[in-house]
Amino acid sequence: MAGGKCSCGCSGKGKNPEYTVNVNGVTTLADLPVGAKATISKIMPKARGRKKFADVGLVAGAELEMEAHAPFGGLLRVKVLDTSMAIHSEDAANIVIEKEED
Repeated sequence: MAGGKCSCGCSGKGKNPEYTVNVNGVTTLADLPVGAKATISKIMPKARGRKKFADVGLVAGAELEMEAHAPFGGLLRVKVLDTSMAIHSEDAANIVIEKEED
């Protein structure tokens, strides 16, 4: 989130006021570039659908890879284990990650 902006272009304010985007040097899934790999550190408590994330394998410690970003910041395609899934960028902004070094 260089300059306080998240990848969806909301200037770090978040499109939905119930869900916040952390711009204090924390890297989120929404910031991960295409082709990069990362490990989930934690899922923010206010994230909607935390149980659904867990059901599909998006939990702390899970390794993932960013496969694609949809135009205009809507959806992200993420690979977890052998499964590709789409996730909204607003939800991805509530998943804190640690990028893997190349």
